[in-house]
Order: sequence, then C-alpha cells, then structure tokens
Amino acid sequence: MEAPPDLSAFKIALIVLGAAAIVIPLFHRMRVSTVLGFMLVGVVVGPFGLGQATRLVPALTAVTINDPAAIAPMARLGVVLLLFMIGLELSLERLLVMRGLVFGLGALQLSFCAAALAGAATLAGADGTTAVVLGLAGAMSSTAVTLQVLSQAKRLATPVGRSSFAILLFQDLTVVPVLFTLALLHHGASAAVLVGAVGKAVVALVAVFGVARLALRPLFRSVARTNSPELFTAACLLVVFATALATAAAGLSMALGALISGLLLAGTEFRHQVEVTIEPFKGLLVGVFLISVGMGLDLGKLFAEPAAVLGLAAGLVGLKFAVIAVLMRLWGFAWPAGVQSGLLLGPAGEFGFVIVAVAVGEGLLGAPVAGIALTSAALSMALIPLFANLGRRLAPRGGAAVDPALLPPPDTNSASRVVIAGFGRVGQTVAAMLERHNITYLAIDRDADLVARERAAGRAVFYGDLARVELLRALDVGAARALVVTMDNQNAVDAVVAAARGQRTPLLIVARARDAGHAAHLYRMGASDAIPETVEASLQLAEAVLVDIGVPMGPVIASIHEKRAEFQDAIKAMAPGAEVRPRGRRMRRG
Repeated sequence: MEAPPDLSAFKIALIVLGAAAIVIPLFHRMRVSTVLGFMLVGVVVGPFGLGQATRLVPALTAVTINDPAAIAPMARLGVVLLLFMIGLELSLERLLVMRGLVFGLGALQLSFCAAALAGAATLAGADGTTAVVLGLAGAMSSTAVTLQVLSQAKRLATPVGRSSFAILLFQDLTVVPVLFTLALLHHGASAAVLVGAVGKAVVALVAVFGVARLALRPLFRSVARTNSPELFTAACLLVVFATALATAAAGLSMALGALISGLLLAGTEFRHQVEVTIEPFKGLLVGVFLISVGMGLDLGKLFAEPAAVLGLAAGLVGLKFAVIAVLMRLWGFAWPAGVQSGLLLGPAGEFGFVIVAVAVGEGLLGAPVAGIALTSAALSMALIPLFANLGRRLAPRGGAAVDPALLPPPDTNSASRVVIAGFGRVGQTVAAMLERHNITYLAIDRDADLVARERAAGRAVFYGDLARVELLRALDVGAARALVVTMDNQNAVDAVVAAARGQRTPLLIVARARDAGHAAHLYRMGASDAIPETVEASLQLAEAVLVDIGVPMGPVIASIHEKRAEFQDAIKAMAPGAEVRPRGRRMRRG
C-alpha cells in the first residue's frame, strides 16, 4: 500500500498564500505596514501562538506551523531575492560611490555598537565571553526587514536609505569573521585560521564577480532570443541561486552572492525585464521570512519575564540608536537622517539569531540567556515598521535630500522622456527625430541582438515586453510625455496599447496601425492617435507624383495635410467615443 503523501509543505504554502491574499490586504486597508502584517501572521500561526492550543483543539494543526525550521529554507530564499532586487536598483557604479560609507561608517557602527552592548552586558553582571557574544549579536541589524521597509517607501536613494544600506552591507560582509571569532573564543584556534578563512572568502567573491561579469549578458541574450517568458524566468532564478550557493559554499551569506549578481545585471539591457520577472517571487518569499520572524517571538517568555525581555529590547534599541545617530552626524549627515537611521537599525537582525545559535552550540552562551536574547531580538525586529514611522514623525526631513550619484540616470527615469515600444526601422526613425529636437527617449524591444547593437551605439534601448503591466509600472510609463507603439505585429500593438491604457493614466499614446480598420480599433482601445500604414503610404505616393509632374510644393503639402485630416476624422468616426481634434491644431506629417 502506498504511503500517504507528506502534506506539510502544502500546508505551509496554504498559510503563506492565505496571508498574502486574505490577511495582508486587510492590513493594507487599515494602513498597517505589510511587513508588520506578515510578522503578526507568524505570531498567530507559530508555535507560541495558536500552536500552543493544538493539543486542546487538534483541528488548529491545519493552520499552524509548529516547526519554524520547516519554513527556514524558503525564508532564506526570500532574503536572497530581496538582496538581488536591491542590487538591481543600485548598480555596481553606485555601490562604488558608496564604498567610503560601507567600509567607513559601516565599520564604525559595528565596532562601537558591539563595544557599547558588551559593556552594558558586563555592567549587568555577564561574564566576558557572554558579553562579547551578546555585543556582536546585538550589533547586527535586520537587512531583510529594514530594506523591505525602505524599498516599499521608495527611500533607498535618500540619505537614510543610503547610510542604512551601507551599514547593513558591512554587517553582512563581517558575518564570517564574527563566527570565526566565536570559534577562537571556544577552541583557541590561531589567528592564522581566521586569516585563511577570510582569504578564502575574498577569493570566492572575486571568482563569483568575475564569472558573473563575463557570463550574465551572453546568457540572457541567448535566452531572450527564444522569446520564451518561461525560459527567461528560469534564467533569472538560475543566476540568483547559482551566485547565492557559490558564496554560501565559501562560508559567506547567500544574500551577498545574490546582491553581486543584481549589481552586475543592473548595468545591462535586461535590468527592467529581470526586475518585473523576479518581483512576484521576491514578494512572497520575503513574506515567508517575515512570518518566520514572527514565529520566533515567544509570547510565553515575554509574559513570564516581561521586565527582562522588554528591558533587553529597549536597551538594545536605545544604545544602538544613540551610537548610530551620533556616528552619522560626525560623518556629515544631518541629525534627522541620523535619527531615522538609528531607529531603523536599532533593532536586532537575522544574523544575530545565527550568532546566538552558534554561541549556544559552542557552549559560549547559556540556554536561559539565549532564550531571553532571542525573544527580545524578535520583538525588536517586529517593531521596525513602527520605528520607521516614528523616525519620519520625529525627524521628517531625514529623507528629503537625494544623492544624485544614487539616482537612476536621466534616460531611464525622467518624466520628460518619450517611451518607444519597438525599435525596428520605424522606432529608430522616431528616435532619430526625437534626438533632432533634443527630446529624451527610452526604447524597449524584445529582440536581444538588436538591443545589444543599439546599446553599443550608445542609444537608450532595453530588453523587455511592454505588454506586461509590471514593466510599464517599473518604467513609470504613466509619467512619460508619450508612448509611441511602433511594432509591425498587430497583436503586439494591441497588447501594448491595452496594457498602457489599463493603467488609468492620461498618457499620450501614439500607435502604428496596419490599416484604417486597425486604426479605428486602436482608437476604441484608447489610443490618442493611430497612424495607418496604408493611408500614409498612399499620401506619400500622391505627394511624390504631384511634385514630380510640376505642381508647386506649397499647395501639394496643404492638400496632403487636408486629405490626411479627412482620413483621420473618417477613421475616428468608425470608433464612437474617440476624440476628434480640431483640424487647426493637427500637426503636419507631410
């Protein structure tokens, strides 16, 4: 007889999807951060929430997760995808601009926070080893939660986002040295072992960087030629997981490898399409991570020892807040930015859990102290969205200024640009005329080879499919001066016009039509202007023959203009509801 299937994975998926589709929209309507919403779901469905009642009500096992380790792999993937997306937003060039912050401010934060927390633990009666462990663990902040909060608020390019990311990145880079420091405390290993491990990590980073730099563009160009969305998705996930596993094999965090691949892809023509492909996976898996954080909040320990748990959480946040705010002010940031960053980075982080767990395994930290520390850490992490709101209220100007070096270049994020869908002969002609009149444009095409050639020539052309609503939103097409749809495939033109007009924005859409009937159809779909190929060809032929037989140019242009206006009005009459503009305002196309 066949053994019954293991349904635990399906139950976890059901809980996560239920939270994403049912619970989180309720929090959104109540204007509660979705980050906090996922954490609260974790508290409810976790072993310290409804999980404690499963003995009395066995039916609750269907909606509870009593083993946090069951969702740990998916939670880690959420962090990996989040860092990959952050890399796509930053690009390698902008990260290099931040190197002083990463290795300067980041190093100072970790050193001073660890020292301050270790000193406080010593004053509270902890022995030297326990104080060092708690100091190192507490100095870590939450990369996943903090960056998710900043990303949702579109504040990564502000001074608060810039400084917070730099500090978090340095913390991620130092996880391996910190873990080896714990090994030195326990086993008394030589410093040479630590140096060797760090050297191995550096070699691994250089290797990942080099291979990714050489292979990413050819890989995506090859996949893009197939025009298969499924293969493109597979290539995106392959890159993320391969780089993450490569850095993990060297003892570094998986998220760091994903960040590197994101940074390198940010400089390619595939950046926007990769972003919209990965975003749904990232959103769900980050939700899993946040649920896992909520599951770690031991409400029983909180109620049993409220003074110890709350006191440790308050002391942790307060000390780190003070240190970070002062360091940022000394580094040249305004006080409001320091206050906001201090509140965001004051709570504990996911790597703090790793450090405490390793310390317990090495016998450096007692289980009772570790239990209180982990509960306090989870509680502080759950409050990060509230601290973010508090920071904006206390210091509202902290995110006002934006570092120009971190902003997207003008040709990829300008409200004055024209977006061209399709960059074949018609699209290139439109672009040439826009260049002649000094109008910025951004073009999107699905031919990877064409995109590569045009980018080599210095044109702002990217790979992607504008029929995808996610890409329209990522490019903020609704804020553009106009969208010009130039493809020669009738179905493709229809799809782009429908997707763009579905955004409910007053966007000017000028589309290429096959004939008068197709033009009328596009007007019904919401195109602002539709240009039939057959009509334009016949008008150009008529203009040529009239000029060639000796009719003066002025009357010819005037008659062609009037005939074009008649055609356009007749086409619009075929599309009830389409606006018929006065002929006097119509621009000449002859």
